[in-house]
Parts: sequence; C-alpha cells; structure tokens
Amino acid sequence: MLARLLRPKHVASAHCDLPCGVYDPAQARIEAESVKAIMEKYNANDDPVFRTRALIIKEKRAELVKHHLWVLWTDYFKPQHVEKYPQLHQLFWEATKLAGAAGGKGTVDVSQADELLAKIEEISKIFWETKQAA
Repeated sequence: MLARLLRPKHVASAHCDLPCGVYDPAQARIEAESVKAIMEKYNANDDPVFRTRALIIKEKRAELVKHHLWVLWTDYFKPQHVEKYPQLHQLFWEATKLAGAAGGKGTVDVSQADELLAKIEEISKIFWETKQAA
C-alpha cells in the first residue's frame, strides 16, 4: 500500500538528469558551424602547430555535433514524429555520419561541413514543425 502511494504518477524523460524539456537543434548547428570555420582556417594556414591544434579542436566540435544530434534523436523525437516524418531516421543517420569519421572528424573538406549544416537545417525544420504541433 505504501509503495503504491509513493510511486510516481508521471514519468518524465529529458536529455539530462533533470527533466527540463529543453531541446533545440541550434546546439548541433552552432557546433557544425564551428567545424566548418575551423576547416576553413585549417585550409588557409600552413603552420603545422596551428593545423594540429585546429584538427584537435575540430574533432571535439564534431563529436559535440553528434552528441547534440543523438540527444534530439533519442530523447526528443517520438514514434509519432517518425510516423509523420518517415525520413527522420535516414536524416539523422546521414547527419551523424557527416559529423563523424566520414565527415567532420575525418576530413577538412568544407563541402562536407556544408552538407552537414544542410542536414541539420532539415532536422531543425522538422523539429520546429513538431514543436508548433504540440
């Protein structure tokens, strides 16, 4: 009887330990913009020390892009979103690949960063459509 009374009436989930309910693809976009800017600076500079630092920072930022995308994918988007937007799974798969070893972490090709930003923009558009429908 006591256990039943103490059992939570509502279950909440969020991207952190405190269910704040704050999600925004802007976090991934900002990190992806940083990746692109670092690639541009890397390509414009011949100093090996600078280039090494740039690669290290770029890879950390690319990992943050992946993190923020996965938070949205695993914590925000629900089955009803995937039903309405069946391209979501493919979109997230392509975006995280572009942020990972096949893209942001594995290259200094600015066109890869542009592709990543375009995928994040598609995700953002869907995200805000789902927020307005809620």
